[in-house]
Amino acid sequence: MQNEKGLRPNRAARPGTAAAGEDGTPHPPDARRLRTVLVAVCVALMAVIASVSGLNVAQSDLAVAFGASQTTILWIINIYTLALAALLLPLGAIGDRLGRKPVLITGLAVFGIASATAGLAPSAGVMLAARLLSSVGAAMIMPVTLAVITSTFPEEERGRAIGVWTGVAGGGGILGMFLSAALVDVASWRWLFVLPVALVVAALVMAVRSVPNSREGAARSFDTVGALTSVVAVVGLIFTLQEGPQRGWTTPATLTGLVVGLVSAAAFVTWELRRRDAALLDVRLFRERGLAGGSITLLVVFGVQAGIFVVLFPFLQSVLGWSGLLSTLALMPMAVLMMAASGLAPRLASRVGARSTMATGVALAGGGLALMAVMVSVDGGYLSVLPGMLAMGTGMGLSMTPSTEVITGALPSGRQGVASALNDVTREFGTALGVALLGALPSAGYRDAVQDRLGGFSDDAADAAREGVATAVRAADGAGPDGPALAHAAQQSFVDGWQQAMWAGVAVMAALFLYVVTRGPKKEQPPTRPNATDAPADGEAPAAPDARLAGPMATQVGDRTAR
Repeated sequence: MQNEKGLRPNRAARPGTAAAGEDGTPHPPDARRLRTVLVAVCVALMAVIASVSGLNVAQSDLAVAFGASQTTILWIINIYTLALAALLLPLGAIGDRLGRKPVLITGLAVFGIASATAGLAPSAGVMLAARLLSSVGAAMIMPVTLAVITSTFPEEERGRAIGVWTGVAGGGGILGMFLSAALVDVASWRWLFVLPVALVVAALVMAVRSVPNSREGAARSFDTVGALTSVVAVVGLIFTLQEGPQRGWTTPATLTGLVVGLVSAAAFVTWELRRRDAALLDVRLFRERGLAGGSITLLVVFGVQAGIFVVLFPFLQSVLGWSGLLSTLALMPMAVLMMAASGLAPRLASRVGARSTMATGVALAGGGLALMAVMVSVDGGYLSVLPGMLAMGTGMGLSMTPSTEVITGALPSGRQGVASALNDVTREFGTALGVALLGALPSAGYRDAVQDRLGGFSDDAADAAREGVATAVRAADGAGPDGPALAHAAQQSFVDGWQQAMWAGVAVMAALFLYVVTRGPKKEQPPTRPNATDAPADGEAPAAPDARLAGPMATQVGDRTAR
Protein backbone atom coordinates (compact mmCIF):
# COMPACT_ATOMS: atom_id res chain seq x y z
CA MET A 1 0.00 0.00 0.00
CA GLN A 2 1.16 3.52 -0.78
CA ASN A 3 -0.26 6.70 0.60
CA GLU A 4 -1.44 9.55 -1.59
CA LYS A 5 2.11 10.84 -1.90
CA GLY A 6 3.24 7.57 -3.43
CA LEU A 7 5.32 6.50 -0.44
CA ARG A 8 4.89 3.31 1.49
CA PRO A 9 3.75 3.68 5.10
CA ASN A 10 6.73 4.09 7.38
CA ARG A 11 7.41 1.16 9.64
CA ALA A 12 9.20 1.01 12.94
CA ALA A 13 12.83 1.60 12.37
CA ARG A 14 15.21 -1.30 12.72
CA PRO A 15 18.79 -0.84 13.88
CA GLY A 16 20.74 0.71 11.07
CA THR A 17 17.71 2.08 9.23
CA ALA A 18 16.28 5.56 9.18
CA ALA A 19 13.51 6.36 11.64
CA ALA A 20 10.49 8.56 11.02
CA GLY A 21 9.62 11.77 12.77
CA GLU A 22 6.30 12.50 14.47
CA ASP A 23 4.84 13.74 11.20
CA GLY A 24 5.78 10.54 9.45
CA THR A 25 8.57 12.18 7.43
CA PRO A 26 11.59 9.86 7.25
CA HIS A 27 14.86 11.12 8.66
CA PRO A 28 17.87 10.76 6.38
CA PRO A 29 20.67 8.45 7.55
CA ASP A 30 23.03 10.06 10.03
CA ALA A 31 26.48 11.32 9.04
CA ARG A 32 28.28 8.19 10.20
CA ARG A 33 26.04 5.91 8.20
CA LEU A 34 26.31 8.15 5.15
CA ARG A 35 30.11 7.83 5.30
CA THR A 36 29.79 4.04 5.50
CA VAL A 37 27.41 4.02 2.53
CA LEU A 38 29.85 6.15 0.49
CA VAL A 39 32.79 3.90 1.36
CA ALA A 40 30.76 0.79 0.48
CA VAL A 41 29.70 1.99 -2.97
CA CYS A 42 33.16 3.37 -3.77
CA VAL A 43 34.85 0.10 -2.79
CA ALA A 44 32.36 -1.76 -5.00
CA LEU A 45 33.05 0.67 -7.84
CA MET A 46 36.81 0.23 -7.41
CA ALA A 47 36.45 -3.53 -7.85
CA VAL A 48 34.66 -2.98 -11.18
CA ILE A 49 37.03 -0.27 -12.44
CA ALA A 50 40.17 -2.21 -11.49
CA SER A 51 38.95 -5.20 -13.49
CA VAL A 52 38.52 -3.10 -16.63
CA SER A 53 42.25 -2.47 -17.07
CA GLY A 54 43.90 -5.04 -14.78
CA LEU A 55 44.46 -7.77 -17.36
CA ASN A 56 46.17 -5.38 -19.79
CA VAL A 57 49.40 -5.75 -17.81
CA ALA A 58 49.37 -9.57 -18.11
CA GLN A 59 48.70 -10.21 -21.80
CA SER A 60 51.92 -12.13 -22.43
CA ASP A 61 51.51 -14.16 -19.23
CA LEU A 62 47.98 -15.17 -20.23
CA ALA A 63 49.12 -16.17 -23.71
CA VAL A 64 51.80 -18.46 -22.25
CA ALA A 65 49.54 -19.93 -19.55
CA PHE A 66 46.72 -20.85 -21.95
CA GLY A 67 48.70 -21.31 -25.16
CA ALA A 68 46.31 -18.80 -26.67
CA SER A 69 46.63 -16.47 -29.65
CA GLN A 70 46.77 -12.71 -29.31
CA THR A 71 43.24 -12.51 -30.70
CA THR A 72 41.95 -14.77 -27.93
CA ILE A 73 43.77 -12.76 -25.27
CA LEU A 74 42.29 -9.53 -26.59
CA TRP A 75 38.82 -11.07 -26.43
CA ILE A 76 39.43 -12.12 -22.83
CA ILE A 77 40.16 -8.46 -22.09
CA ASN A 78 37.54 -6.86 -24.35
CA ILE A 79 34.58 -9.14 -23.61
CA TYR A 80 34.36 -7.58 -20.15
CA THR A 81 34.06 -3.99 -21.34
CA LEU A 82 31.83 -4.95 -24.29
CA ALA A 83 29.24 -6.80 -22.20
CA LEU A 84 29.50 -4.28 -19.35
CA ALA A 85 28.66 -1.36 -21.63
CA ALA A 86 25.80 -3.28 -23.27
CA LEU A 87 24.11 -4.31 -20.02
CA LEU A 88 24.38 -1.07 -18.06
CA LEU A 89 21.10 0.53 -19.16
CA PRO A 90 18.85 -2.55 -18.78
CA LEU A 91 20.32 -3.60 -15.44
CA GLY A 92 20.28 -0.02 -14.17
CA ALA A 93 16.54 0.09 -14.92
CA ILE A 94 16.04 -3.28 -13.21
CA GLY A 95 17.78 -1.89 -10.13
CA ASP A 96 15.31 0.99 -10.08
CA ARG A 97 12.38 -1.42 -10.20
CA LEU A 98 13.49 -4.28 -7.94
CA GLY A 99 15.39 -2.21 -5.39
CA ARG A 100 18.92 -0.88 -5.50
CA LYS A 101 20.23 -2.70 -2.43
CA PRO A 102 19.27 -6.25 -3.51
CA VAL A 103 20.59 -5.63 -7.02
CA LEU A 104 23.86 -4.27 -5.59
CA ILE A 105 24.26 -7.27 -3.29
CA THR A 106 23.42 -9.72 -6.08
CA GLY A 107 25.85 -7.99 -8.42
CA LEU A 108 28.63 -8.14 -5.84
CA ALA A 109 28.02 -11.86 -5.29
CA VAL A 110 28.02 -12.61 -9.03
CA PHE A 111 31.09 -10.47 -9.61
CA GLY A 112 33.00 -12.04 -6.73
CA ILE A 113 32.24 -15.63 -7.79
CA ALA A 114 33.14 -14.87 -11.41
CA SER A 115 36.41 -13.17 -10.42
CA ALA A 116 37.41 -16.12 -8.25
CA THR A 117 36.61 -18.48 -11.14
CA ALA A 118 38.75 -16.39 -13.50
CA GLY A 119 41.67 -16.54 -11.07
CA LEU A 120 41.46 -20.34 -11.03
CA ALA A 121 40.62 -20.79 -14.74
CA PRO A 122 42.36 -23.82 -16.29
CA SER A 123 41.75 -22.76 -19.89
CA ALA A 124 41.05 -19.77 -22.11
CA GLY A 125 37.45 -20.91 -22.57
CA VAL A 126 36.77 -20.91 -18.83
CA MET A 127 38.46 -17.52 -18.54
CA LEU A 128 36.25 -16.09 -21.29
CA ALA A 129 33.11 -17.39 -19.59
CA ALA A 130 34.23 -16.05 -16.21
CA ARG A 131 34.96 -12.63 -17.65
CA LEU A 132 31.55 -12.54 -19.31
CA LEU A 133 29.87 -13.41 -16.01
CA SER A 134 32.00 -10.76 -14.28
CA SER A 135 30.64 -8.16 -16.69
CA VAL A 136 27.07 -9.10 -15.74
CA GLY A 137 27.85 -8.54 -12.07
CA ALA A 138 29.71 -5.32 -12.87
CA ALA A 139 26.75 -4.00 -14.88
CA MET A 140 24.54 -4.57 -11.83
CA ILE A 141 27.03 -2.85 -9.50
CA MET A 142 28.18 0.18 -11.44
CA PRO A 143 24.93 2.12 -12.04
CA VAL A 144 23.53 1.19 -8.61
CA THR A 145 26.53 2.66 -6.77
CA LEU A 146 25.82 6.14 -8.12
CA ALA A 147 22.05 5.69 -7.81
CA VAL A 148 22.46 4.85 -4.11
CA ILE A 149 24.31 8.14 -3.62
CA THR A 150 21.76 10.28 -5.47
CA SER A 151 18.80 8.65 -3.71
CA THR A 152 20.31 8.51 -0.20
CA PHE A 153 22.37 11.62 0.41
CA PRO A 154 20.62 14.88 1.32
CA GLU A 155 21.03 17.65 -1.19
CA GLU A 156 23.67 19.56 0.76
CA GLU A 157 25.89 16.45 0.96
CA ARG A 158 25.18 14.95 -2.43
CA GLY A 159 27.59 16.98 -4.52
CA ARG A 160 30.59 16.06 -2.35
CA ALA A 161 29.60 12.39 -2.41
CA ILE A 162 29.32 12.43 -6.20
CA GLY A 163 32.73 14.10 -6.31
CA VAL A 164 34.26 11.21 -4.36
CA TRP A 165 32.49 8.68 -6.60
CA THR A 166 33.71 10.48 -9.72
CA GLY A 167 37.28 10.57 -8.41
CA VAL A 168 37.23 6.83 -7.85
CA ALA A 169 35.71 6.24 -11.30
CA GLY A 170 38.33 8.44 -12.98
CA GLY A 171 41.47 7.66 -10.97
CA GLY A 172 40.59 4.13 -9.93
CA GLY A 173 41.62 2.69 -13.27
CA ILE A 174 45.16 4.00 -12.89
CA LEU A 175 45.38 2.77 -9.30
CA GLY A 176 44.04 -0.61 -10.42
CA MET A 177 46.67 -0.85 -13.16
CA PHE A 178 49.45 -0.06 -10.68
CA LEU A 179 48.31 -2.67 -8.18
CA SER A 180 47.83 -5.19 -10.98
CA ALA A 181 51.31 -4.56 -12.36
CA ALA A 182 52.75 -4.96 -8.87
CA LEU A 183 50.95 -8.29 -8.38
CA VAL A 184 52.14 -9.60 -11.75
CA ASP A 185 55.73 -8.59 -10.96
CA VAL A 186 55.89 -10.13 -7.49
CA ALA A 187 53.56 -13.11 -7.97
CA SER A 188 51.60 -14.20 -11.07
CA TRP A 189 48.65 -13.12 -13.19
CA ARG A 190 46.29 -15.27 -11.12
CA TRP A 191 46.82 -12.93 -8.19
CA LEU A 192 45.24 -10.15 -10.23
CA PHE A 193 41.85 -11.50 -9.18
CA VAL A 194 42.64 -11.44 -5.48
CA LEU A 195 42.21 -7.64 -5.47
CA PRO A 196 38.65 -7.53 -6.89
CA VAL A 197 37.56 -10.46 -4.74
CA ALA A 198 38.88 -8.75 -1.60
CA LEU A 199 37.19 -5.50 -2.56
CA VAL A 200 33.92 -7.31 -3.24
CA VAL A 201 33.96 -9.03 0.16
CA ALA A 202 34.57 -5.70 1.92
CA ALA A 203 31.86 -3.92 -0.09
CA LEU A 204 29.40 -6.77 0.47
CA VAL A 205 29.79 -6.65 4.25
CA MET A 206 29.30 -2.88 4.35
CA ALA A 207 26.42 -2.93 1.86
CA VAL A 208 24.44 -5.53 3.80
CA ARG A 209 24.83 -3.57 7.03
CA SER A 210 24.55 0.03 5.92
CA VAL A 211 23.23 0.67 2.40
CA PRO A 212 19.53 1.64 2.45
CA ASN A 213 17.14 0.39 -0.18
CA SER A 214 14.91 2.37 -2.51
CA ARG A 215 13.14 1.62 -5.73
CA GLU A 216 10.86 3.11 -8.36
CA GLY A 217 7.31 3.23 -7.04
CA ALA A 218 5.53 4.04 -10.31
CA ALA A 219 3.66 1.13 -11.89
CA ARG A 220 4.76 0.90 -15.52
CA SER A 221 5.66 -2.08 -17.67
CA PHE A 222 9.34 -2.77 -18.21
CA ASP A 223 10.58 -1.52 -21.57
CA THR A 224 11.75 -4.89 -22.92
CA VAL A 225 12.03 -3.73 -26.53
CA GLY A 226 14.06 -0.71 -25.50
CA ALA A 227 16.34 -2.86 -23.35
CA LEU A 228 17.00 -5.36 -26.16
CA THR A 229 17.61 -2.74 -28.85
CA SER A 230 19.95 -0.83 -26.53
CA VAL A 231 21.98 -3.99 -25.90
CA VAL A 232 22.31 -4.74 -29.63
CA ALA A 233 23.19 -1.12 -30.44
CA VAL A 234 25.90 -0.88 -27.79
CA VAL A 235 27.38 -4.29 -28.70
CA GLY A 236 27.52 -3.36 -32.39
CA LEU A 237 29.10 0.05 -31.88
CA ILE A 238 31.58 -0.96 -29.18
CA PHE A 239 32.57 -4.05 -31.20
CA THR A 240 33.27 -1.81 -34.19
CA LEU A 241 35.44 0.52 -32.11
CA GLN A 242 37.32 -2.34 -30.48
CA GLU A 243 37.89 -4.42 -33.59
CA GLY A 244 38.33 -1.69 -36.21
CA PRO A 245 41.98 -0.93 -35.37
CA GLN A 246 42.85 -4.66 -35.26
CA ARG A 247 40.82 -6.12 -38.15
CA GLY A 248 40.66 -3.00 -40.32
CA TRP A 249 37.82 -0.52 -40.70
CA THR A 250 36.61 -1.93 -44.02
CA THR A 251 36.56 -5.66 -43.16
CA PRO A 252 33.17 -7.43 -43.27
CA ALA A 253 33.08 -8.02 -39.51
CA THR A 254 33.77 -4.37 -38.70
CA LEU A 255 31.27 -3.04 -41.23
CA THR A 256 28.63 -5.53 -40.06
CA GLY A 257 29.09 -4.39 -36.46
CA LEU A 258 28.79 -0.76 -37.52
CA VAL A 259 25.60 -1.33 -39.54
CA VAL A 260 23.99 -3.42 -36.80
CA GLY A 261 24.92 -0.83 -34.17
CA LEU A 262 23.62 2.15 -36.13
CA VAL A 263 20.37 0.46 -37.18
CA SER A 264 19.72 -0.72 -33.62
CA ALA A 265 20.50 2.72 -32.23
CA ALA A 266 18.02 4.29 -34.64
CA ALA A 267 15.41 1.68 -33.69
CA PHE A 268 16.07 2.37 -29.99
CA VAL A 269 15.56 6.10 -30.39
CA THR A 270 12.39 5.62 -32.45
CA TRP A 271 10.91 3.20 -29.94
CA GLU A 272 11.80 5.34 -26.93
CA LEU A 273 10.13 8.36 -28.53
CA ARG A 274 6.96 6.31 -28.88
CA ARG A 275 7.13 5.12 -25.26
CA ARG A 276 7.63 8.68 -23.99
CA ASP A 277 7.38 8.70 -20.17
CA ALA A 278 7.34 4.87 -20.04
CA ALA A 279 10.60 4.60 -22.00
CA LEU A 280 13.71 2.91 -20.65
CA LEU A 281 15.49 6.19 -21.38
CA ASP A 282 13.46 9.24 -22.32
CA VAL A 283 15.59 10.45 -25.23
CA ARG A 284 13.62 13.72 -25.34
CA LEU A 285 15.69 14.80 -22.35
CA PHE A 286 18.73 15.21 -24.59
CA ARG A 287 17.15 18.42 -25.83
CA GLU A 288 18.09 19.88 -22.47
CA ARG A 289 21.38 21.67 -22.04
CA GLY A 290 22.26 19.88 -18.83
CA LEU A 291 21.94 16.27 -19.95
CA ALA A 292 23.37 16.85 -23.42
CA GLY A 293 26.25 18.97 -22.13
CA GLY A 294 27.18 16.56 -19.35
CA SER A 295 27.07 13.54 -21.66
CA ILE A 296 29.15 15.16 -24.39
CA THR A 297 31.70 16.39 -21.87
CA LEU A 298 32.15 12.95 -20.31
CA LEU A 299 32.31 11.32 -23.74
CA VAL A 300 35.11 13.61 -24.91
CA VAL A 301 37.04 13.78 -21.63
CA PHE A 302 37.14 10.01 -21.20
CA GLY A 303 37.95 9.57 -24.87
CA VAL A 304 40.92 11.90 -24.66
CA GLN A 305 42.07 10.30 -21.41
CA ALA A 306 41.97 6.81 -22.91
CA GLY A 307 43.74 7.97 -26.06
CA ILE A 308 46.49 9.62 -24.03
CA PHE A 309 47.10 6.45 -22.04
CA VAL A 310 47.60 4.57 -25.31
CA VAL A 311 50.43 7.01 -26.06
CA LEU A 312 51.90 7.34 -22.59
CA PHE A 313 52.66 3.67 -22.00
CA PRO A 314 54.84 3.10 -25.08
CA PHE A 315 56.59 6.42 -24.38
CA LEU A 316 57.46 5.37 -20.86
CA GLN A 317 58.37 1.80 -21.76
CA SER A 318 59.89 1.94 -25.25
CA VAL A 319 61.29 5.48 -25.28
CA LEU A 320 62.38 5.77 -21.64
CA GLY A 321 62.95 2.04 -21.14
CA TRP A 322 60.88 1.76 -17.96
CA SER A 323 59.22 -1.39 -16.68
CA GLY A 324 55.45 -1.85 -16.70
CA LEU A 325 55.27 -1.30 -12.94
CA LEU A 326 57.36 1.87 -13.04
CA SER A 327 55.39 3.17 -16.02
CA THR A 328 52.13 2.70 -14.15
CA LEU A 329 53.59 4.36 -11.07
CA ALA A 330 54.49 7.35 -13.25
CA LEU A 331 50.78 7.91 -13.90
CA MET A 332 49.90 8.11 -10.21
CA PRO A 333 50.48 11.90 -9.84
CA MET A 334 47.90 12.43 -12.57
CA ALA A 335 45.44 10.08 -10.86
CA VAL A 336 45.93 11.73 -7.46
CA LEU A 337 45.26 15.21 -8.84
CA MET A 338 42.26 13.93 -10.77
CA MET A 339 40.72 12.48 -7.60
CA ALA A 340 41.52 15.61 -5.58
CA ALA A 341 40.01 17.91 -8.22
CA SER A 342 36.89 15.71 -8.36
CA GLY A 343 36.39 16.36 -4.66
CA LEU A 344 36.95 20.09 -5.09
CA ALA A 345 34.63 20.46 -8.08
CA PRO A 346 31.29 20.45 -6.16
CA ARG A 347 32.38 23.38 -3.96
CA LEU A 348 33.59 25.30 -6.98
CA ALA A 349 30.38 24.55 -8.89
CA SER A 350 28.26 25.80 -5.98
CA ARG A 351 30.05 29.16 -6.19
CA VAL A 352 30.55 29.78 -9.90
CA GLY A 353 28.14 27.28 -11.47
CA ALA A 354 28.46 23.95 -13.24
CA ARG A 355 29.11 25.48 -16.65
CA SER A 356 32.05 27.59 -15.47
CA THR A 357 33.52 24.66 -13.54
CA MET A 358 33.21 22.33 -16.51
CA ALA A 359 34.70 24.93 -18.86
CA THR A 360 37.63 25.52 -16.50
CA GLY A 361 38.31 21.80 -16.33
CA VAL A 362 38.14 21.37 -20.10
CA ALA A 363 40.47 24.35 -20.60
CA LEU A 364 42.99 22.94 -18.11
CA ALA A 365 42.89 19.50 -19.74
CA GLY A 366 43.36 21.02 -23.18
CA GLY A 367 46.23 23.12 -21.84
CA GLY A 368 47.83 19.96 -20.47
CA LEU A 369 47.69 18.35 -23.89
CA ALA A 370 49.29 21.44 -25.42
CA LEU A 371 52.05 21.35 -22.81
CA MET A 372 52.84 17.74 -23.65
CA ALA A 373 52.82 18.48 -27.39
CA VAL A 374 55.28 21.36 -26.95
CA MET A 375 57.56 19.91 -24.26
CA VAL A 376 57.80 16.17 -25.03
CA SER A 377 61.21 14.97 -26.16
CA VAL A 378 63.36 11.86 -26.03
CA ASP A 379 66.10 13.57 -24.02
CA GLY A 380 63.67 15.42 -21.73
CA GLY A 381 62.30 12.14 -20.41
CA TYR A 382 59.53 11.98 -17.83
CA LEU A 383 59.86 15.62 -16.78
CA SER A 384 58.97 16.72 -20.31
CA VAL A 385 55.46 15.22 -19.95
CA LEU A 386 54.82 15.55 -16.21
CA PRO A 387 53.51 19.19 -16.24
CA GLY A 388 51.03 18.33 -18.96
CA MET A 389 49.91 15.21 -17.10
CA LEU A 390 49.29 17.23 -13.92
CA ALA A 391 47.26 19.86 -15.78
CA MET A 392 45.26 17.14 -17.50
CA GLY A 393 44.53 15.33 -14.25
CA THR A 394 43.31 18.53 -12.59
CA GLY A 395 41.18 19.53 -15.57
CA MET A 396 39.55 16.15 -15.97
CA GLY A 397 38.70 16.01 -12.28
CA LEU A 398 37.05 19.44 -12.41
CA SER A 399 35.00 18.60 -15.50
CA MET A 400 33.85 15.08 -14.59
CA THR A 401 32.01 15.73 -11.32
CA PRO A 402 29.63 18.50 -12.52
CA SER A 403 29.06 16.54 -15.74
CA THR A 404 27.97 13.54 -13.68
CA GLU A 405 25.73 15.75 -11.54
CA VAL A 406 23.87 17.24 -14.49
CA ILE A 407 23.32 13.79 -16.01
CA THR A 408 21.84 12.32 -12.83
CA GLY A 409 19.98 15.58 -12.29
CA ALA A 410 18.04 15.20 -15.54
CA LEU A 411 16.04 12.16 -14.42
CA PRO A 412 13.76 11.70 -11.39
CA SER A 413 14.93 9.70 -8.41
CA GLY A 414 12.84 6.74 -9.49
CA ARG A 415 15.03 6.50 -12.61
CA GLN A 416 18.42 7.12 -11.00
CA GLY A 417 19.62 3.65 -11.97
CA VAL A 418 19.00 4.56 -15.60
CA ALA A 419 20.61 7.99 -15.13
CA SER A 420 23.67 6.39 -13.55
CA ALA A 421 23.82 3.78 -16.29
CA LEU A 422 23.70 6.51 -18.95
CA ASN A 423 26.62 8.19 -17.19
CA ASP A 424 28.55 4.91 -17.25
CA VAL A 425 27.69 4.04 -20.86
CA THR A 426 28.91 7.49 -21.91
CA ARG A 427 32.24 6.83 -20.19
CA GLU A 428 32.58 3.42 -21.87
CA PHE A 429 31.81 4.84 -25.32
CA GLY A 430 34.27 7.66 -24.76
CA THR A 431 37.00 5.24 -23.75
CA ALA A 432 36.41 3.04 -26.81
CA LEU A 433 36.35 6.07 -29.11
CA GLY A 434 39.55 7.47 -27.64
CA VAL A 435 41.46 4.22 -27.99
CA ALA A 436 40.20 3.56 -31.52
CA LEU A 437 40.57 7.06 -32.96
CA LEU A 438 42.99 9.18 -30.96
CA GLY A 439 45.13 6.13 -30.20
CA ALA A 440 45.58 5.46 -33.93
CA LEU A 441 47.18 8.84 -34.66
CA PRO A 442 50.58 8.14 -33.02
CA SER A 443 50.95 4.95 -35.07
CA ALA A 444 50.23 6.75 -38.33
CA GLY A 445 52.53 9.64 -37.38
CA TYR A 446 55.27 7.21 -36.37
CA ARG A 447 55.16 5.36 -39.68
CA ASP A 448 55.42 8.60 -41.64
CA ALA A 449 58.25 9.97 -39.51
CA VAL A 450 60.37 6.83 -39.25
CA GLN A 451 60.40 6.23 -43.00
CA ASP A 452 62.54 9.33 -43.51
CA ARG A 453 65.05 8.19 -40.87
CA LEU A 454 65.79 4.65 -42.11
CA GLY A 455 68.36 5.50 -44.77
CA GLY A 456 71.63 3.69 -44.16
CA PHE A 457 70.16 0.86 -42.08
CA SER A 458 69.92 -2.75 -43.23
CA ASP A 459 66.65 -3.98 -44.73
CA ASP A 460 65.96 -6.19 -41.70
CA ALA A 461 66.53 -3.34 -39.28
CA ALA A 462 64.38 -0.99 -41.36
CA ASP A 463 61.54 -3.54 -41.56
CA ALA A 464 61.62 -4.01 -37.79
CA ALA A 465 61.54 -0.25 -37.22
CA ARG A 466 58.50 0.15 -39.46
CA GLU A 467 56.49 -2.25 -37.29
CA GLY A 468 56.63 0.02 -34.26
CA VAL A 469 58.85 1.65 -31.69
CA ALA A 470 58.89 -1.38 -29.36
CA THR A 471 59.96 -3.69 -32.21
CA ALA A 472 62.61 -1.21 -33.32
CA VAL A 473 64.09 -0.96 -29.82
CA ARG A 474 64.28 -4.76 -29.55
CA ALA A 475 65.88 -5.00 -33.00
CA ALA A 476 68.43 -2.35 -32.02
CA ASP A 477 69.87 -4.67 -29.37
CA GLY A 478 71.08 -7.03 -32.12
CA ALA A 479 71.95 -4.42 -34.75
CA GLY A 480 75.57 -4.00 -33.71
CA PRO A 481 77.10 -0.53 -34.07
CA ASP A 482 73.96 0.78 -35.74
CA GLY A 483 71.79 -0.22 -32.76
CA PRO A 484 71.84 3.07 -30.82
CA ALA A 485 71.13 5.11 -33.95
CA LEU A 486 68.26 2.81 -34.92
CA ALA A 487 66.71 3.03 -31.44
CA HIS A 488 67.06 6.82 -31.36
CA ALA A 489 65.49 7.17 -34.82
CA ALA A 490 62.51 5.07 -33.75
CA GLN A 491 62.13 6.90 -30.45
CA GLN A 492 62.27 10.32 -32.10
CA SER A 493 59.74 9.18 -34.70
CA PHE A 494 57.41 8.06 -31.92
CA VAL A 495 57.68 11.51 -30.32
CA ASP A 496 56.75 13.06 -33.67
CA GLY A 497 53.66 10.86 -33.82
CA TRP A 498 52.92 11.70 -30.16
CA GLN A 499 52.86 15.41 -30.97
CA GLN A 500 50.34 14.87 -33.76
CA ALA A 501 48.04 13.02 -31.36
CA MET A 502 48.40 15.71 -28.70
CA TRP A 503 47.55 18.52 -31.10
CA ALA A 504 44.52 16.57 -32.31
CA GLY A 505 43.46 16.25 -28.67
CA VAL A 506 43.94 20.01 -28.19
CA ALA A 507 41.63 20.67 -31.15
CA VAL A 508 38.98 18.33 -29.73
CA MET A 509 39.16 19.93 -26.29
CA ALA A 510 38.98 23.42 -27.81
CA ALA A 511 35.77 22.45 -29.60
CA LEU A 512 34.41 21.00 -26.35
CA PHE A 513 35.32 24.20 -24.49
CA LEU A 514 33.35 26.31 -26.96
CA TYR A 515 30.40 23.94 -26.69
CA VAL A 516 30.37 24.02 -22.88
CA VAL A 517 30.65 27.81 -22.79
CA THR A 518 27.80 28.30 -25.24
CA ARG A 519 25.57 25.27 -24.56
CA GLY A 520 26.57 24.04 -21.11
CA PRO A 521 24.17 23.85 -18.16
CA LYS A 522 23.03 27.18 -16.82
CA LYS A 523 24.46 28.47 -13.57
CA GLU A 524 21.15 28.82 -11.79
CA GLN A 525 18.58 26.03 -11.64
CA PRO A 526 15.02 26.06 -10.33
CA PRO A 527 14.56 24.60 -6.85
CA THR A 528 14.16 20.84 -6.53
CA ARG A 529 10.70 19.45 -5.87
CA PRO A 530 10.12 16.10 -4.24
CA ASN A 531 9.32 13.18 -6.44
CA ALA A 532 6.66 10.74 -5.35
CA THR A 533 7.68 7.86 -7.53
CA ASP A 534 10.72 6.72 -5.60
CA ALA A 535 9.37 4.42 -2.92
CA PRO A 536 11.49 2.84 -0.19
CA ALA A 537 11.30 -0.92 -0.07
CA ASP A 538 9.49 -2.59 2.81
CA GLY A 539 11.45 -2.53 6.03
CA GLU A 540 14.34 -0.58 4.56
CA ALA A 541 15.61 2.94 5.04
CA PRO A 542 13.88 5.38 2.72
CA ALA A 543 15.77 7.81 0.60
CA ALA A 544 16.62 11.13 2.11
CA PRO A 545 13.87 13.75 1.77
CA ASP A 546 13.99 15.55 -1.55
CA ALA A 547 16.65 13.11 -2.71
CA ARG A 548 15.42 13.10 -6.28
CA LEU A 549 18.47 14.40 -8.02
CA ALA A 550 22.14 15.15 -7.67
CA GLY A 551 22.95 18.54 -6.28
CA PRO A 552 21.77 21.95 -7.43
CA MET A 553 21.44 20.80 -11.05
CA ALA A 554 18.08 19.15 -10.32
CA THR A 555 14.70 20.15 -11.60
CA GLN A 556 11.37 18.39 -11.98
CA VAL A 557 10.18 17.24 -15.38
CA GLY A 558 8.02 20.30 -15.81
CA ASP A 559 10.97 22.59 -15.14
CA ARG A 560 13.46 20.91 -17.47
CA THR A 561 13.16 23.50 -20.21
CA ALA A 562 14.86 25.95 -17.87
CA ARG A 563 18.23 24.34 -18.51
